[in-house]
Amino acid sequence: MSDSIVLTGISGFGFHGVFDHERINGQNFFVDVELHVDLLKASMSDDLADTVNYGLITELVVTEIKGEPVSLIERLAGRIAEKILVAHQQVLEVTVTVHKPDAPVGIVIKDIAVQITRSR
Repeated sequence: MSDSIVLTGISGFGFHGVFDHERINGQNFFVDVELHVDLLKASMSDDLADTVNYGLITELVVTEIKGEPVSLIERLAGRIAEKILVAHQQVLEVTVTVHKPDAPVGIVIKDIAVQITRSR
């Protein structure tokens, strides 16, 4: 499958992290999502019903970022991928990248990210 929909830089403020100060103060998280979907029908019909509504995907991602805190961004990425596959049957495979640019690692770093891929 070479068809995909790519959403980059979905942002939200969440309270994920191992340390107490992350759970108390929170921080910004950014998520990229690549959806592998058969887009043949949509490319011919020009009908939203024949594709994935990426507005709903972005809402789902922001809900997860703002939702129940987790210790690891690995878990956050997995939770997002699982929920996308459950809610959107047209998605055959999803890759989720969670960026945590303010991760407390003790040195200046541009970004730390975790990327996972899940499929049916």
